[in-house]
Amino acid sequence: MTASGRSATRRQVLAGTGALGVGIAFSGALSELFSGTAAAQGLGHTGYGPLVPDPKDVLDLPEGFHYRILSREGDELRSGEGKVPSNHDGMAAFPGRGGRVHLVRNHENRANGKVPVPAVEGLTYDPAGKGGCTALTLDSRNRVRSERVAIAGTAVNCAGGPTPWDTWLTCEETEDKAGTNGYTKDHGFIFEVDPADPHRTGAVPLTAMGRFAHEAIAVDPRRGVVYETEDAFEKPFGLFYRFLPDRPLGGRGSLRAGGRLQAMRVPGVPDLSSIQDVGAEFDQIEWVDVPDPQAAQTPIRFQDFGRKGITHAQKLEGCYWGGRSVYFVSSFARRSDGSAADHFGQVWRYDPECRRLTLVIVFGPDTDVQMPGESPDNICLAPSGGLMVCEDGSGAQHVYGVTRRGEVYAMARNRQNIGTPQQPEWGEFAGVAFSPDGDTMYVNCYAPGTTFAVTGPWRR
Repeated sequence: MTASGRSATRRQVLAGTGALGVGIAFSGALSELFSGTAAAQGLGHTGYGPLVPDPKDVLDLPEGFHYRILSREGDELRSGEGKVPSNHDGMAAFPGRGGRVHLVRNHENRANGKVPVPAVEGLTYDPAGKGGCTALTLDSRNRVRSERVAIAGTAVNCAGGPTPWDTWLTCEETEDKAGTNGYTKDHGFIFEVDPADPHRTGAVPLTAMGRFAHEAIAVDPRRGVVYETEDAFEKPFGLFYRFLPDRPLGGRGSLRAGGRLQAMRVPGVPDLSSIQDVGAEFDQIEWVDVPDPQAAQTPIRFQDFGRKGITHAQKLEGCYWGGRSVYFVSSFARRSDGSAADHFGQVWRYDPECRRLTLVIVFGPDTDVQMPGESPDNICLAPSGGLMVCEDGSGAQHVYGVTRRGEVYAMARNRQNIGTPQQPEWGEFAGVAFSPDGDTMYVNCYAPGTTFAVTGPWRR
């Protein structure tokens, strides 16, 4: 670990934005996330004002913003293949012809999923699996032109990530093997989905990329390396991986050619939660070959990585490429679960050029950093030059924006009650993504499964 000379002020007290004031500490590394992107060209620096209560009790947004419901669980798919599945999770937007946009949306259905992804010939991996993806095609006015199954027969499709060749990698967040929960095949894989024509990719597991409780991925657009997070709640916690493809940047289907899976080792740091100082840097990060990527007998995080061990972290979730680095999120850590320290969320940056890992953000409770909510999950770049972060915690659920100055503001609040009037409960947000032109934010409400298109003065 090296002492950082780039840490910013430990506390930035923020103006009211429709949520409680937020104290947050950043290092100078945050600016790297936005450099070199179209979104970083001198656009907005602050939030968009307080949230305005929605008279329909669906979605609160700042003044001037509007939402459209694109799809809801239980409705009929426009393809006629069945009903819109439940548990809307990770999502991405891809450019189509004539100004159209393709959305690919995960459905995190377990074996007891309420509304399964309909089985479709040529797109079904395991007939017993209820998870998968659906694909929507929107016109330039965000009207749904088609909605269909993109992959079926998978399990617990949580997040994933886009590739530089405009396909979606959907991730199974499970380690269930054939014979467990009624499954007929092993699960815990990544699958590639073509948003324009899913039959071009089918339902083929990318086995070389590992079998574990996948959360999200990010692809280095210059080297083709794929970074992967593992969402493990119980000890031993998950690992941060990289996959070195045999055909880097080879386009659709190229990841089937195989490659090498490695896990990150931070020398002297067995648990990332133990690091609490924003701006802390670790040089000479090591990457260790995974002994058995298929986890035929032993889950990867339990495997023997030698006497130096490997670095773990609780709840590794969101993963995103920005500038020349990959960013990944640990949603929370709790000593009561076995973590080395408590926090309500960390954002880490890994720079492959200099093999350096930097702690960019820490959210409380043992620092002077406190977020209105808790447990940051999915993240994406925003047209304002900052981040959008989906909250996955208790109480009211928000999409938060994080500006390049380190300000946190509420962008959306879910008003759909999935509990009771006496004990209200709100579903988490997931899958936040922007249209290729940056004019629309797409986001999912996990339950009741709802996909929104949000428009407004994004470039103000």
